[in-house]
Amino acid sequence: MTTGVQTPTSTVGRPRYEGANIRTWIGFKHFGYLLEEAVLDHFRGLGLGPAALFHRHGVGLEFVETSIQLPATLDVDDVVTTVLTPVDGVGPALRFTAKMTVDRGGRTETVLTGRIAVVLTSAGVAGDPLPMGLDRHLVSAVDSLGKQEGVAELPLSDNAFLWSWRIPYYDCHLSDRLQHGGYIKAVEEGIDRFLADRGISIRTMLDTRGWIPVVSRSRIKVFAAAYMEETVHTVLTVRDIVRDVLYTADLDFYVRRGDRLIRTATATILHGYAISRGERAGALAEFDAVTRAALLGGSR
Repeated sequence: MTTGVQTPTSTVGRPRYEGANIRTWIGFKHFGYLLEEAVLDHFRGLGLGPAALFHRHGVGLEFVETSIQLPATLDVDDVVTTVLTPVDGVGPALRFTAKMTVDRGGRTETVLTGRIAVVLTSAGVAGDPLPMGLDRHLVSAVDSLGKQEGVAELPLSDNAFLWSWRIPYYDCHLSDRLQHGGYIKAVEEGIDRFLADRGISIRTMLDTRGWIPVVSRSRIKVFAAAYMEETVHTVLTVRDIVRDVLYTADLDFYVRRGDRLIRTATATILHGYAISRGERAGALAEFDAVTRAALLGGSR
């Protein structure tokens, strides 16, 4: 069925088995993947899936911003309904609000609420004009969405964790650039590396305390393109601890262009632990002095 650009759409899908890392619960990364798939289905309903956009119209579809809240868990066998509602916004991005629900014994439970934004970028090949007014969402490059002055040195605080990595081709799309899903993976890996570096790795907390990692909120915003085989410098900083049960971490991503470091994306994640055994199973774990010191680097 063909829909209009501003028509809400509903997509039904399942999470990938890959995302069931702790028991059969799905990690936050695969919530992001399900959200991306819902947007792609929205465009496919217009007859403008990513292949048609690229080959027929000479443009690429770029996810440039996601902001999600996860009020309930998602299981590997859940059937997920994602409703996208287009909303007006400032600038060229096409924006949607999103809601994911699952059926739990005859009642509907919300597992995600959030927002997502996309733009269309020139792919450098000739194509037919875009229909349905979509040309207003066309930009020359993602870099045009924000001012990129760059910095001479990485902004490293006393508590910052630095991780540098090479962009592999399998995290790219449109033949040359890191895609939004690659940033989702980088957020997850960055947290994993940070916790291991501080002596409280995921495995350590699972084995010694039965604490299961949980993510309540996540946000990613892309400012500029990062290209295949460039080196990305990720700066992760724990900003604060909330009620001794959650911590907020910021991740900023930089690539070097000449003598300047350009911030290509930023992310924020609200992370904590759930207790997996005993009388308090399912409750949020309260950080002790050791955990607080590890997260804050002894700086507070």
